[in-house]
Amino acid sequence: MKAKHVTVESRLCWGLAGILSAAWVIITVFPFIFMVLNSFKEKFEILTEGVFSWPKHFYLENYITVFEKGIGRYFFNSIIVCAISLIIALLVSACAAYPISRLKFKPNQYLLLVIIACMSIPVHITLIPIFKMSKDIGLYDSIASLIGPNVAFALPISIFILTGFMAGIPRELEEAAEIDGCGRFMSFLSIIFPLTKPGLATLAIYNGVEIWNGFIFSYTLTQSPESRTLPLAIWDFQGMHSMNAPMIMAVLTITFLPMLFLFIIFQEKLMEGMTVGAVKG
Repeated sequence: MKAKHVTVESRLCWGLAGILSAAWVIITVFPFIFMVLNSFKEKFEILTEGVFSWPKHFYLENYITVFEKGIGRYFFNSIIVCAISLIIALLVSACAAYPISRLKFKPNQYLLLVIIACMSIPVHITLIPIFKMSKDIGLYDSIASLIGPNVAFALPISIFILTGFMAGIPRELEEAAEIDGCGRFMSFLSIIFPLTKPGLATLAIYNGVEIWNGFIFSYTLTQSPESRTLPLAIWDFQGMHSMNAPMIMAVLTITFLPMLFLFIIFQEKLMEGMTVGAVKG
């Protein structure tokens, strides 16, 4: 009787979990479907047929016009800024997390506390100093001006997470490598760094989304269209085509797709990183 009671409770729990999961999928997927479908409509079709109607035919002129208006330049700038910022942030954070997590010296815990405290610094209070600095060193209105701030704000969370990953790696691996004549630097490159790939993949997606969608730095540190990134393309196209909602939806779709592909590519590593982090915690 007790076993039957447990079975009924488990079925109810699984049923409730299934209902909540289905509701979550609908809530998260529906806006994407809504955005893509409306991007294939004509200019006034949303007004005449409604926003939730199926397109009469797949109108590709929106995407053609968007690329003719120069969204490719914004897209290229975003890829360059995101790729360089991620590479620098992940390499620097891995090099910083290694001594904090693996080497025994007294200031390391205080240093980690300082890094954690940096995570609470608001972006907006740094805009004026960063703006003046970029003007003084001649980087204003260039994509190079966006890389430094993106890296700086990605480092604290990256170092914090990678420190936890590296702290959980058995020290016996490094000791065995030292017996074979492997120094600290080679131990880091050949043992520690490869074992933190799940954490690096997780941070690549997390920081990549933040950098890709970054608006405030791009708006503050760039002025000409040649230096602006995709978030400002949405801003600019909204101004040029404020009444053309399908074209704005096309811009949003183009902006969203790279992050979707990035998640699909690194999905396995992301789930592995989240699982390992949960077990270590």
